[in-house]
Amino acid sequence: MNRFKIIKGEEQAFEDRWARRDSNLRGVPGFVEFHLLRGPEFDDHTLYVVHMVWASEKSMEDWVQSEAFRKAPAHAGKGRNVYLGPPNLEGFNVVQTVKGRE
Repeated sequence: MNRFKIIKGEEQAFEDRWARRDSNLRGVPGFVEFHLLRGPEFDDHTLYVVHMVWASEKSMEDWVQSEAFRKAPAHAGKGRNVYLGPPNLEGFNVVQTVKGRE
């Protein structure tokens, strides 16, 4: 997960930036799914989280070392500044999964 503090009033610009990005994730081995989550609002920012699910830690590490990864963040930084500080990367491993009825 990558947490972003987005300056108040810049939420739509941030969401649009992610919606317009070139994403090659579907073709990356081990990639499962991507979520852009909007979180709570504070006085000076709104919290967003990019949540990605990978088949394995190795799959994610391989992607981070790839040319596709190096290109991906380039688009996220273009345009006016919407960020209140740098993103905060957090890695987690699944301990338990509970699925609903399908």
